[in-house]
Amino acid sequence: MIGFLFKGLIRDKSRSRLPIIVVAIGVMLSVFMHAYITGLMVDMIELTARFSSGHLKIMTRAYADNADQIPNDLAILDADGLMQRLKKDFPEIDWAARIRFGGLVDVPDSAGETRAQGPAMGLGLDLLSKDTHETDRLNLRKSLVRGRLPGSRGEALLSENFSRKLKVNPGDQVTLIGSTMNGGMAIYNFTVSGTVRFGTTALDRGTLIADIGDVQHALDMPAAAGEIDGYFTEGFYDDDEATAYLGRFNDRYSAGGDEFSPVMLRLSDQEGMKMYIFLAERMGGIVTLVFMIAMSLVLWNAGLLGGLRRYGEIGVRLAIGEEKGHIYRTMIYESVMIGMAGTVVGTIIGLSFAWLLQTYGLDIGAFTKGSSAAVMMPDVIRARITLADYYIGFIPGVISTVIGTALSGIGIYRRNTAQLFKELET
Repeated sequence: MIGFLFKGLIRDKSRSRLPIIVVAIGVMLSVFMHAYITGLMVDMIELTARFSSGHLKIMTRAYADNADQIPNDLAILDADGLMQRLKKDFPEIDWAARIRFGGLVDVPDSAGETRAQGPAMGLGLDLLSKDTHETDRLNLRKSLVRGRLPGSRGEALLSENFSRKLKVNPGDQVTLIGSTMNGGMAIYNFTVSGTVRFGTTALDRGTLIADIGDVQHALDMPAAAGEIDGYFTEGFYDDDEATAYLGRFNDRYSAGGDEFSPVMLRLSDQEGMKMYIFLAERMGGIVTLVFMIAMSLVLWNAGLLGGLRRYGEIGVRLAIGEEKGHIYRTMIYESVMIGMAGTVVGTIIGLSFAWLLQTYGLDIGAFTKGSSAAVMMPDVIRARITLADYYIGFIPGVISTVIGTALSGIGIYRRNTAQLFKELET
């Protein structure tokens, strides 16, 4: 019977071509949109991870308890040694030491007197090492507005708005006034190598970025760091994988009674990020569900109309004595075949488009360049193919098509002999 129905669908193109095309288009859009939304949500999380939270973050216990205050007096003292051990024990993670600090940026005039001042949020990064990924991770190269990236010790970047407010240009000298790790006064001169635009008011209002070596020297923090951030080499945050690393690290390195012992936090453990990840995942599911419901209704109606167009054929089959139940079952079998064929074709096409967007991305740098969105907004939009994309198309592709056919086929059991002969006469 199945072979007979299959041959019938192949030979009668009017019964198979259009339904399969409709199913394939619906499934293709469903699969592609799911991969696109997943990629978009992941990119939003990754931007936060790259700039502030990391996929994994290591701090001292005391620092972690007061992280909002940036207590550098509670920083990791032997950060260089810990980094070496981390690279040996966890080579699959890209580790980066950072120092966050606050201070006052003083701009001198030609006589050395203060010409302008402004409060700044500082960030010490590894900008000068040959194997560093910090420059690319924060997208600093594409975010430059004026000047260049720091190329030697004593150079720093200022946010563009901050530099305009202080009337500072690349090549000018500024002085950082702050507090050292031990509570003393820190005074350190930087040469502004360039300016960048972050895309958020809080950062553009006043930010200074310098090499971590200069910041360690300025704040009297030799070989120390406020935090060590870890990033998965595949570029995506995985909470289960992060949990496994957290357990391994804390068991090996962390001592519960020592407030200066290092402790690891996942991205989801940091303030606000757990709820953000939860909302991001649910938002992707909600948008995908809405889109799939819409496509399911379209395919449902296609199956319904397909059944209604065949009422004449059904009448003839009933007239020659075929049982209503048998006709109904054959229509369901046909809809399953059409749904499977359309789903396979649509899934292949949808995954192909998603793969292209995931591999090559869509560069929107021309739209974000100079538009205050360079660092905090990705220049390239990418999809992300997950396991669900391989089977999610079967929901609108097969189930909805079968439901539409099943509803339209209910009319078979309502046919009576008088109505049947009337239809045949016309």
